Amino acid sequence: MDLSSKSEYALLALLELSAGYGGGEPLQIRQISANQNIPDRYLEQLLAHLRRAGLVKSQRGARGGYILARAPWLISLYDVISCIEGLEAQGEITKIPETAEASVIQEVWGELRQAMAQALQGYTLKDLLERRNAKQQLDIMYYI
Repeated sequence: MDLSSKSEYALLALLELSAGYGGGEPLQIRQISANQNIPDRYLEQLLAHLRRAGLVKSQRGARGGYILARAPWLISLYDVISCIEGLEAQGEITKIPETAEASVIQEVWGELRQAMAQALQGYTLKDLLERRNAKQQLDIMYYI
């Protein structure tokens, strides 16, 4: 299972918003887009989707933009991925297995989906931000 580009872009945008969370100043789409190399129009659609899900808030006006709706340590990766990919909708199996083999495959797939959800719930935007900052520090130290 790979991370879709849609989810990756959403996480990159949210990381950018997380980095500026303490300042209280909203970030404009063009700032996020330039910093994370995400197409403006695509980012606009993603942020609208995240806003409807309650993960970000938008502010209008000359100094408007987007801010996180909750603190970075209160937004799990599961919140983001399930918003973007619709994981909760995929969780229900509507077809009843006709064979023992099909039943076993569905059981294992359900266990995998549950393990993935549990792993995603264990990480927050704050965790990603801390890892990014640590990696940037290592990269700086390496070049000195």
